Amino acid sequence: MREKLTLIFILLTIGIVKANNIVTAQYPDKIIYNGKEYNLNSNPLEPYFDANPKNRPTMVSTALWRGYVGYFEIIDNQLFLTDMKTPTRVEGKNGDYKEKWTSIYKKYFPKQEKVKIEWFSGILILPYGELVKYVHQGYSSTYNKYWLIEIENGIFNEARNYNYKEFIKFKKRQFKEFKKTEEYKKLYAELKKSDYNGGKKFIQSFIKDFVINYTSKFLIE
Repeated sequence: MREKLTLIFILLTIGIVKANNIVTAQYPDKIIYNGKEYNLNSNPLEPYFDANPKNRPTMVSTALWRGYVGYFEIIDNQLFLTDMKTPTRVEGKNGDYKEKWTSIYKKYFPKQEKVKIEWFSGILILPYGELVKYVHQGYSSTYNKYWLIEIENGIFNEARNYNYKEFIKFKKRQFKEFKKTEEYKKLYAELKKSDYNGGKKFIQSFIKDFVINYTSKFLIE
């Protein structure tokens, strides 16, 4: 995920973001939390596929660059993968096309009903409620409510619930604390090396927007 965010940064700075598939609005992964299903603005399977690139499903749509939709559930304070699906286009009787979703889970995990996502540490973003603003780019659309869930090596640590304004304030405060860390300095240097005329303000604004994806823990109370 970090590598993909860096790619988005490069595309933004050179002004071709609209021409690249990766920034088309994406089908989200799904998660069941406290018995309710939510969309995910996070992709907990990506560390697995980053480590095993040959296993990655083929991209089937510009709206699904990762090639799959993962289905997750928090069970007994642990994050599990319960299914993976991919769409195929099926021609209808009138010559129109519809999407048919097929499970590919058993291809990857043939002997397990569910898999603990112990390779993932980070903050899951669960938007819900009313749509505030639709943006046809990645997970950029905003909603009036958010759950943020901190996961460490597949273990549930903490959940926080924010309305939209509180969510924005959280990101600003999280960014302020993140700037004090060595990880931030390394990330800033990495993005600066790209040097596509983004400049200091642009780099900081980008990191602030995606700070939840770049930080694995809540840095503020």
